[in-house]
Amino acid sequence: MKKLKKNNLILSILFLAYALEAEESFIPDPPSLNSTSFILVDFATNRILAEKKPDEKMEPASITKLMTGYVVSDQISEGFISLNDEVVISENCRRKKGSRMFIVEGSKVLLLDLIKGMVIQSGNDASCAIAEHVAGSEENFVKLMMKYVESLGLNNTNFVNPTGWPDENHYSTAKDLAILSRNLIKSFPEHYSLYKQRSFTYNDIKQRNRNSLLWQDDSVDGLKTGHTEKAGHCLVSSASRNDTRLIAVTLNSSSEKNRLKDHRKILDYGFRYYRTKKLFLKGQNLREEQIWGGKQDTVKISPLEDLYLTLPVRDFRRVKSVFVLDNYIKAPVSEGQVVGKMLLKLDENEIGAVDLISLEDIDAKGFFGKVWSNIKLLVYRFLMEENSTS
Repeated sequence: MKKLKKNNLILSILFLAYALEAEESFIPDPPSLNSTSFILVDFATNRILAEKKPDEKMEPASITKLMTGYVVSDQISEGFISLNDEVVISENCRRKKGSRMFIVEGSKVLLLDLIKGMVIQSGNDASCAIAEHVAGSEENFVKLMMKYVESLGLNNTNFVNPTGWPDENHYSTAKDLAILSRNLIKSFPEHYSLYKQRSFTYNDIKQRNRNSLLWQDDSVDGLKTGHTEKAGHCLVSSASRNDTRLIAVTLNSSSEKNRLKDHRKILDYGFRYYRTKKLFLKGQNLREEQIWGGKQDTVKISPLEDLYLTLPVRDFRRVKSVFVLDNYIKAPVSEGQVVGKMLLKLDENEIGAVDLISLEDIDAKGFFGKVWSNIKLLVYRFLMEENSTS
């Protein structure tokens, strides 16, 4: 009797484990936000976790400075300019209205300090000076900005100045700003590190970073605020918790207080219900596959790149990998050559994919060996086709 009870207990545990394994995760809808338009995306996978009117064109105000920062960072990486450049301040830049760094006409300011003044103090004067240094004039810089807009695929964005000063032809969308932010973080991590700095002092004037989330949430390390009467209160934020980084964009909140509430709500939602995990590594030997006509019988295969997924935590247990290889891999094969794909499926839905490559060079056999291998392959194909039709 005791043995029977013990067996029943084991069966019950196994049944419960199976039920938990197969059970689907149910999560609530995203919270309602005050902002007119918003989007929440995962940094690693670019999966959209929540959105509302993400393609609506709106004035981005000083969030524009993210693009100015992207352009100057890329120009530095290309070696055209340096952080140690001394920039002569023009009257045009000194006279800029709105938020300012308070640079002095005719003075020389390090480019690094101007970037800090733009990022931390949201200085329109600093943005102007950066634009003039990079492209000779604000007009030329705007043309350069738009080349970057096109290269990044920001299809609903048009900039007419480097500061975000109001203009009916100056607009972007929540989705485009999320794409820009993701690329900035990924491409220029040193530049991005400035966005978490809480204050900057220039000309004996100390100014706080306008992103108050930096004081409210230790996981937040960027990005940029914006505000004009027409644009409302805007914010792009990024935060990292448990190896998951999220980017949130809200446009046209009714107040600074509501702007902050929106971001805390949407970030908390994302981190509560989703995780990002690296499932496979670039260079990882997944398995060995048969190769025909080679000096080896098998070839080691690997993902072309790291493969991430963003899912509710429990759903990771339901993910299955499916290998779709090129029919009858034939030698010669070069290291790095694509030989198929690996698909990731959640139930019957494809949720991820990555190319599979050879991890090694495999030479073909000599002439007679290759002929014999081709004969074997013909026989193998015939048998496979016979089995499939029988």
